[in-house]
Amino acid sequence: MASTIKVDNVQNQPGTNIINKCGTDVTLGASGDTVALASGASQTGFGRTGTVDWVTTPKVTGDSPVTAATGSGYFLNTTAGTITINLPAGAAGSIVSMADYAATWQTNNVTVAANGSEKIGGVAEDATLDTEGQSVTFVYVDSTQGWVNTMDSTSNVRGVPPYIVATGGTPCSGAIVCTDYKQHTFTGPGTFTVCNVAACAADNAVAYMVVAGGGGGGDSSGNTSNGGGGAGGFREGTTAPIVPYTASPLVAATGITVTATGYPISVGGGGPPSGGGSPDNTGGSGSVSSFSTIPSAGGGGGGGHSPGAPGAGAAGGSGGGGGPDVPRAGGAGNTPPVSPAQGTAGSAGNGPGPGYGGGGGGGATVAGGSSSSTAGGPGGNGATTSINATPTTYSGGGGGAVTDPANSGNVGTGGSGGGGRGAYDPGAAAIAGTVNTGGAGGGANGPGTSRGGGSGIVIIRYKFQ
Repeated sequence: MASTIKVDNVQNQPGTNIINKCGTDVTLGASGDTVALASGASQTGFGRTGTVDWVTTPKVTGDSPVTAATGSGYFLNTTAGTITINLPAGAAGSIVSMADYAATWQTNNVTVAANGSEKIGGVAEDATLDTEGQSVTFVYVDSTQGWVNTMDSTSNVRGVPPYIVATGGTPCSGAIVCTDYKQHTFTGPGTFTVCNVAACAADNAVAYMVVAGGGGGGDSSGNTSNGGGGAGGFREGTTAPIVPYTASPLVAATGITVTATGYPISVGGGGPPSGGGSPDNTGGSGSVSSFSTIPSAGGGGGGGHSPGAPGAGAAGGSGGGGGPDVPRAGGAGNTPPVSPAQGTAGSAGNGPGPGYGGGGGGGATVAGGSSSSTAGGPGGNGATTSINATPTTYSGGGGGAVTDPANSGNVGTGGSGGGGRGAYDPGAAAIAGTVNTGGAGGGANGPGTSRGGGSGIVIIRYKFQ
């Protein structure tokens, strides 16, 4: 025979109610107490309606497929790849939740699979979650609709980083290590996109280096020596100590203050060797590189030679070296003018014959070297900066050529920073400017032996942590 105990209250030793019945309400525990089930015990009848216990160890791609349990929520981290989560066998009131742990579901999706032939939203097919920052809750209702999504948040609430967040180009990687500063390198056109500005306005100043394409070397229609191309314009700016590093002597004292927008980047190509493409065979000039309000001018082409028409070096970021024989001037540098100067002038050619081509100007403070009756002019040296965390030299001028084999050892050398050497006899073609340095091409010592300039580069540096 069953026994019955009827009480209104159960008290602990001090006399405080721990079970209290008042009308139709039963209160377990006193204020401040924790009511817990013993280990291994289970609960029923509490009417779980819209809440879950979250599993706080995120599930990753290697855990896929994840087997879900009713009453549980899961943080799914798809950074490394997709994840499949299998719902449990449905019973009325079963509930499962899941949330985008790393805001990557838009890149690597989550597949939600029902048990057997059970339905999701009335359809016996898997569901796909592919929205960044999404969180969802499924409740099993009945066999007609199966699992129904009762809550779906597509808001991606994240803390706001205190510094600039940006994309574009190639961020520091490999041998170029990010410390507290990040560098984005553009070797071709692109967009520097500022996704988030810094909390402190001063930290929105970025350092920049903008190098244009180098000029091509001068050519000739006969056996004459021609001028080297001028280096691509070199421009650099920083706001120290906000973005500290060892800059070049040409650095402007003010960087660019950015806002949350996209900044188109252009990277200039190197100028072609003349190859007879102009009346006096002057080399082609390099193309402009730019970032925000900072353009750098392409290097001027080296002076060439056709019968009776030796060419002057072309003006540009740095000027090309002048043509030979009937000596022609080197091209002007820093054209159009900016401050600090973006480059230097090329040297004049030497003449009357035998005369050799002048050296192209460099992007530092070194103009193209002078030629003589026995030597081609050396290209001017470029500028060295550590904006990419490693000291690197850019914008070297191209060297002038020589034709007399007896003077082949006196060929104009290329300037440091990617400048190419001039051509010399017997049968040695010039060297092209190095790609992504703004270095200029060397001049020719005969038809078709000059070389083109190297392409430019843009680097942007800022504090990111």
